[in-house]
Amino acid sequence: MNSKRTPVPPTERLGWLKIFAAFFRIGLTSFGGGLVAYVREEVVTAKEWMTDEEFLAALEIGQTLPGLNAVNVSIICGRRLGGPLGSVAAALGIIIPGAAILVGLGYLYIHFEKNPEVKALLAGVAAAAVGLLLQVTLKIGAKQFLKPVDLLFVIITFVLTGILHISLIIVLFVVAPFAIMYYRPRAHKKA
Repeated sequence: MNSKRTPVPPTERLGWLKIFAAFFRIGLTSFGGGLVAYVREEVVTAKEWMTDEEFLAALEIGQTLPGLNAVNVSIICGRRLGGPLGSVAAALGIIIPGAAILVGLGYLYIHFEKNPEVKALLAGVAAAAVGLLLQVTLKIGAKQFLKPVDLLFVIITFVLTGILHISLIIVLFVVAPFAIMYYRPRAHKKA
């Protein structure tokens, strides 16, 4: 029997240790720019702690803030799941594994940076990272590719940044007001 669990209601909170463990595992087993997809997979699909809509709202907010998207989203999800301690637990859980691995790899890179095999390995990792980013974009952004207006905003942003090489900050300040105006809540007309 496949019973569907309901997401954690905002009034119920998960323990910070449970949140830390989940995000630590994400930080330890995920690679590259696909980290946000791993967070979504864990909190929406595997644990069913949040709905897809709640996660997308967290992602939208997290992407507008400075810093790493995955950390921002983790903090927002942690707050939703466990309050302020949940935010701290999620942030530490997602950051600690990668930071420890990076320190170790940095040490190794200093000693082997002239090695041609290491250079070839890094080129392969860069190519794989591009594939991961594409997969994340298609998985998380799939809903934005279905609506013509959303697709128009995606295309405009892509053309301005990817083809015309205009700074993302400038593009956000130009495109975002139009998107906000289009999606602003509208008062229902009274009959």
